[in-house]
Amino acid sequence: MKTLKNIFLRILTLLLLQSCIVSGRPNMDFVKHSGYDFKGARFASFNVPVFLAKPFIKKALREDGESEEVIDLIKKVSKIKVMTVDNGSKDMLNEYSRYLNDNDFEDWATIKHDGDNVNVRVKQNGETIKNMMITVNSDKELVFVDVRGNFTANDISKVINAASDK
Repeated sequence: MKTLKNIFLRILTLLLLQSCIVSGRPNMDFVKHSGYDFKGARFASFNVPVFLAKPFIKKALREDGESEEVIDLIKKVSKIKVMTVDNGSKDMLNEYSRYLNDNDFEDWATIKHDGDNVNVRVKQNGETIKNMMITVNSDKELVFVDVRGNFTANDISKVINAASDK
């Protein structure tokens, strides 16, 4: 019986972690729906299983001394997708920006941090922010993070201020 239980738990764990698998194909809509040729770009993308990541993120934020407001924001996250691009170009960033503008994303902040540019754009539905796109542009690579949830403008403002203060 104990062996059967262990086998069941391992199968269940594998099923839950399958979204953690890193893919060499892009997982962001702007790449899928773009007419731009991303020749030469190398992609690595994955979906973060939020129910597994939340406890680790909260613990790391507490260890870093983040405020409880920022930690509480993690509770409102429902989905996270991450994509990194090696050999990305300015044309790719322009295509990304055009996609966000066409899909009603508002530019909320651009932060320069350790030589990297971090851009935060949000998509609102009334007072609720349903989608936040974060872009990190460094000399070596591009990182795109798609965060979905139910946030308020005040929630996002606290995160931006926390990042800007460091």
